Amino acid sequence: MGKHKVGAVFLAGVLAMGTVMTGCSGKDETEGKTVIEMVQYKPEAVDIFEQFQDEFNATHDDIYLKIDSPNDAMTILKTRFIREDNPDIIGIGGDINYSNFLDADMLMDISDFEGLNDIKEKYLEMNKDLEYVPKDGVYAVPYMANAAGILFNRDMFEEHGWEVPTTWTEFTNLCDQIQSEGIQPLYFGFKDTWTTLAPWNAIAVSLCDSDLTYQVNSGETTFAENYREVAEKEKALLAYGQKDPVSQGYNDACTAFARGASAMFTIGSYAISQIKSVNPDMNIGSFVFPANEDADKNVLNSGNDLMFCVMKDCKNKEAAYEVLSYMLEDENVKKYLNAQSAVPCKKGDFEITPELEEMRDYIENGIVADYQDHHYPSEMSVDAMIQTYLMDDSADATDTFMKRFDKEWIRYNRDVVAKVKAYEEGNDHE
Repeated sequence: MGKHKVGAVFLAGVLAMGTVMTGCSGKDETEGKTVIEMVQYKPEAVDIFEQFQDEFNATHDDIYLKIDSPNDAMTILKTRFIREDNPDIIGIGGDINYSNFLDADMLMDISDFEGLNDIKEKYLEMNKDLEYVPKDGVYAVPYMANAAGILFNRDMFEEHGWEVPTTWTEFTNLCDQIQSEGIQPLYFGFKDTWTTLAPWNAIAVSLCDSDLTYQVNSGETTFAENYREVAEKEKALLAYGQKDPVSQGYNDACTAFARGASAMFTIGSYAISQIKSVNPDMNIGSFVFPANEDADKNVLNSGNDLMFCVMKDCKNKEAAYEVLSYMLEDENVKKYLNAQSAVPCKKGDFEITPELEEMRDYIENGIVADYQDHHYPSEMSVDAMIQTYLMDDSADATDTFMKRFDKEWIRYNRDVVAKVKAYEEGNDHE
């Protein structure tokens, strides 16, 4: 190829690139429109959010929606907050980050958003429990929840004639029976410490009050008085898993379960896609953790996995509300459900993902409670504490763990405890 021809091709390429870059800049697309920026924290949902963005912009002449789905969204958001470079809407989980953002007075009271009337009351209540001290107003629209209990191999259960247990005794008897037939009942990925919280939360929701952390912060009770049975029952699970539960991580456990290494897996619905990436044809079921001897007292562990908050300094509230209304349209809720196998927080006749069929009654009737760990500060590293406890074979392991839990709670929640104390004292004088 001649020198001039190469130069021409290169110049054409640069011009083409410039055209593409100009097109990508979105200047023409946003001209004359109100721009609403959303940052959402679920990178696994990037495809469906890109679809929402494109479809919204194709159907709205006056608003341009820009959605970012970064890998480490919470870190990016906190950095932007420090720089006072806030997006208009954030899509986050119902956890301690929400509590902190609310406590810092960063979120808008959206009580006047009409879409809240379509949200199941239980998921709105969960956010009230996340307030360090009771606060007037509503600051998030719950969008999607998840469900955590015990995943099980439906085909294996059917082949052996095993029944889904509804009480703690039925569950341990089932595990004994499965073991007697030469099959491992459970598989653990406790090398990744966060996985220790899966059974912990699923057991705790049936044995403890949903506002336990507030009760502890206000001095009404201690964790030692409430968590002992939770701890002992999680430790009892170890007899039914592999010999060294901390030797393998989450991905290892998902793979092992997918390949039939165990009949059950104590993990949430969020693991289903990972398991099916290994075995797409696996017939997975999921039942509520039977933590009680009275089946009627069992509660499904389900929390706000994704909710939308409008930042307090958002300058275009009505446009932000239009985006939220769009997200809540039935067709869009269904699209998200199909993409992510989630549990809808919106009222209505939505299909439950087949893997959660055994939890249907709990989901439809609101027999649900939030994850206890949504109230734990990350600095406290409760997951690592649980892992240490599970590996402690000493006779006083549970006593030591309970004392440490209360001690560490005071250490890492001193400011919150002070806020609650001041609130309680202020109300006493009213």
